[in-house]
Amino acid sequence: MAKLGKRTRAAREAFAGKNDLTIEEAVALVKSSASAKFDETVELAMNLGVDPRHADQMVRGVVGLPNGTGKTVRVAVFARGAKAEEAEKAGADIVGAEDLMETVQSGKIEFDRCIATPDMMPIVGRLGKVLGPRNLMPNPKVGTVTMDIKEAVEAAKGGQVQFKAEKGGVVHAGVGKASFDEAKLVENVKAFIGAVAKAKPAGAKGTYLKKIAISSTMGPGVTIDVGAAASE
Repeated sequence: MAKLGKRTRAAREAFAGKNDLTIEEAVALVKSSASAKFDETVELAMNLGVDPRHADQMVRGVVGLPNGTGKTVRVAVFARGAKAEEAEKAGADIVGAEDLMETVQSGKIEFDRCIATPDMMPIVGRLGKVLGPRNLMPNPKVGTVTMDIKEAVEAAKGGQVQFKAEKGGVVHAGVGKASFDEAKLVENVKAFIGAVAKAKPAGAKGTYLKKIAISSTMGPGVTIDVGAAASE
């Protein structure tokens, strides 16, 4: 515990007085301070000027990070027949129909992304109370309800990240690993910020991008200059 405390103090000292940095400066600081014994995830959090309780202010979308997330994504697919075979060939970890529904209903959820063909939605719809709160419910708006199962599975495995505004208008996601090159992390951060900026809903009033912060799993956070980031 003493070592952890020393590491935490050192990180906080390195971050002291540093705010509203450029993306490059923030990434360099977070990366240099990530000293845990595992490969920490670099996490981005954005505070938006929206109230997601109103339908016309919901922010939701998907972005393909140019350098992936560094995370192994487990993909489940609801499909039958030829589409189930397509899913398996594309690398899906779990494929099924009613059997998969029963597995999920039992509380066994061993996947990070859920994809379904349109004809499966009556079955998947029964799982709304289980998958919805975990942000796993397939949705055509983010490409997870589709007939192009191969593309959807490969995108999920290849570094595609979904985002959705939570209570308070906060959007967050892992955008890479601390072991990534700085340039690759910067590219991923810019791609994510750009996607959220483009997803500005019609009902958003006033300032949309209010605050952007970046941190590693075990490290403190630092803010990124919103104006500079939005103009990238």
